[in-house]
Amino acid sequence: MRQLSAVDTQFLNFETSTNVANIGGLAILSGRLSRSDLVSLLARRLHLAAPFRMRLVSVPFGLDHPYWTEDSRIDLDYHVREIALPRPGSDKQLGEQVARLHARCLDRRRPLWEMYLIHGLAGDRTALYTKVHHAAVDGVTGADVLASLLDTSPEPVEVEMAPAAEPEERIDTREMVARGIVKAVVNPANTVRFLINAVPHLDEIPLISQVPGAGLVSRITRQLANRLSGTAEVPDMPRMTVPRTPFSGRISAHRRFAYAALPLEDVKLVKNALGVTVNDVVMALCAGALRQWLIKHDALPEQPLVAGVPFSLRVSGDRRAGNQVTIMITTLATQVADPLERLLAVRDAMRLIKDRSSLAPASWIQELSDIMPSALTGLASRAAFNLFADSAGPINVMISNVPGPQLPLYVSGARLLSYYPVSVVTDASGGLNITVFSYDGSLDVGVIACREMVPDVWALTDYLRDALLELKLLAEQQ
Repeated sequence: MRQLSAVDTQFLNFETSTNVANIGGLAILSGRLSRSDLVSLLARRLHLAAPFRMRLVSVPFGLDHPYWTEDSRIDLDYHVREIALPRPGSDKQLGEQVARLHARCLDRRRPLWEMYLIHGLAGDRTALYTKVHHAAVDGVTGADVLASLLDTSPEPVEVEMAPAAEPEERIDTREMVARGIVKAVVNPANTVRFLINAVPHLDEIPLISQVPGAGLVSRITRQLANRLSGTAEVPDMPRMTVPRTPFSGRISAHRRFAYAALPLEDVKLVKNALGVTVNDVVMALCAGALRQWLIKHDALPEQPLVAGVPFSLRVSGDRRAGNQVTIMITTLATQVADPLERLLAVRDAMRLIKDRSSLAPASWIQELSDIMPSALTGLASRAAFNLFADSAGPINVMISNVPGPQLPLYVSGARLLSYYPVSVVTDASGGLNITVFSYDGSLDVGVIACREMVPDVWALTDYLRDALLELKLLAEQQ
């Protein structure tokens, strides 16, 4: 048995009928894939995908974080499902189907994942949509789970059988309760440690950073700490005001999902010609698309939008399950009309948070989660989300860019054409999330949104293409 971290537990605790913590991906495959072949593949490789085998065990009275336990009887007939689109099987029909599936909570009595084989997609294609609870995986471990099912050739590779498992450490109910009581006793010490560590970084914590004086306190504390330790000066974060947008506030239980494939070759052309990074281009594309959408809806704020950007805290080679992520905040320069000026402003903003995190990696999510007594985390999370829902929130939008393999991959002989991420929207993070996954010469973009806030979500994929074309023309003039 392995206990969930405080961060993992937060993904369980904030979940409600509207704030659903599923993350997943939509794989588009060439040709057809049968359910029997897919189930057979999973049965042979289930030992490579730990999150698919783990089931939650709760601690009585919520005194401590839950545990993962190995489920020795995985019911693949339950987890792997098969559906079909009605004619004509368009991409928009597929996006609508995925949006419905993604909005449904997973059954916590079982391992927290489901897989849907979707037939009827036009162009002799098959779709495979997989969702996993965010408490079980982050971006890195989610990619590892995907990789366990993929091959580099049409012929599936025979993998080694799982080694004989050592007997799992069992923790009985009394020991769980006892551990929870001990943690509650030492919790004040965790709080003190968090306060000491967090004060120099108040200006990078969403919402807290908007409190007047937070930046000044952070800067003075950092300068004092740096002088005492002789470490390099950490750059200051600008104070960011989060403007209200049509996708701010309380989200509904319903989703829209759209996707697009952008040529990685064009993105690299922009990168090389204009002296920026691929990630800078991705952020600028999102800024341009959001600006165009907001103008169309007569809702463009005078201030730049504020984006939350997930960063992995994993060291190289660390593939432990669970979440090891933090979120940095940055501005998107959506108020800037000129596309080149916007790109350079985004580059400068991203460079600032990269320089800052390289000198002092932000782990405020983990530390803040650790100080909260487990029995109160659910109540605190929901109270915080209610607070965010009545304001512009701590950020406007989440944007994530996950690097992937640059070679063709296969699932039981069917070639993987594209892989579109499907992420999370919440009252706190805003009703819109843009996640990018690079694969085999393409940037595969998944856009998930609250249905009521962004009903025309497919327009954003068109605007992303427009923004890339705009930057490409600039690059070709250099």
